[in-house]
Amino acid sequence: MHPSPILSPRPEPERASLPSPRELGEAYALPPTARARVKEARARIAERLHTGRGPLVAIVGPCSLHSEEAARAYAERLLPLAERLADDVTIVMRAYFEKPRTTVGWKGFLYDPDMDGSHDLARGLERARALLVELSELGLPLATEILDPLTAPYFEDCLSWAAIGARTAESQIHRQLVSGLECPVGFKNGTDGSVSIALAAMESARVPHTHLGIDRDGRISIAETRGNPDTHVVLRGGRSGPNYDAESITRLASSQNMTLPLLVDCSHGNSGKDYRKQCEVAEAVMAQLPRRDVRLMGLMIESHVEAGRQEPGKHASPHKSVTDACIGFEATQSLLLSMAKSAHPPRSFLRSPSFEAQASSAE
Repeated sequence: MHPSPILSPRPEPERASLPSPRELGEAYALPPTARARVKEARARIAERLHTGRGPLVAIVGPCSLHSEEAARAYAERLLPLAERLADDVTIVMRAYFEKPRTTVGWKGFLYDPDMDGSHDLARGLERARALLVELSELGLPLATEILDPLTAPYFEDCLSWAAIGARTAESQIHRQLVSGLECPVGFKNGTDGSVSIALAAMESARVPHTHLGIDRDGRISIAETRGNPDTHVVLRGGRSGPNYDAESITRLASSQNMTLPLLVDCSHGNSGKDYRKQCEVAEAVMAQLPRRDVRLMGLMIESHVEAGRQEPGKHASPHKSVTDACIGFEATQSLLLSMAKSAHPPRSFLRSPSFEAQASSAE
């Protein structure tokens, strides 16, 4: 192709190298005690997924993290609740650094950590890893959505649970990636509300794969996976409406020849994108816990220190979401206490006078 006589040559994009997963992992190493807690949380979630026994699972926290300060503040509020309710609810904090965009917009802390358009991805990667280690050291299990498969080797050792979103659940690349992860993973149903894509993704991720990947030193390599048995569906609703209600779940259960493990996303299509309805969705799901045609694992809740949302930008408040609107922490606490009381079978400590006094004062 001949160069244009009237157009200036397009400049070559600048390319900066990144540290390898090994280098970043050594610079911000996960201590042995935190590593043991990650392993324990994975086992608790997997037990609920496979048997329907054990504590319920609550994946709770900001729609996206945009401030280390706010992440610490939220975690410090959540940790005492997680410790108090541990017999009934495994509370896992959302630590989402990547956000899928329907068109354009802020793509998350990883890509633009200062929200100023500088797109300092190298710094975002480093700060995200450092924050995950810090939150893990506090004692909270962590969850994230894996949007770009190249980021997984940088973070996977810190994760107790991961999500594959509605837009990427159909991707073979993501299914292959999940087949090699050691944590439980939830596949969301499609944006149209169809669950078939998530079911196919589960089936694919549970078997071994050979695919291209990157190794700990950042080199393109052949990845050979063993398959991930700890996968499940996340019901998020869709354009066709919510799918957390008893009728929708019965219809899904009757179409399967297995007892399907399900986690319900109280936001997105299930709330009609009205964050205040998340508590209403949660109550409806908790009322269905006794059913035996599916394994209801628990809930996903979008929650922040302050309720609502704001536009992203350099001067955004650290304590309010810059992506989807979230419920505030007081409502979150009430919702989690309600989950604990709904646990089946009920644990003895819920009937203790000290807990009832704490719950009453919190509510």
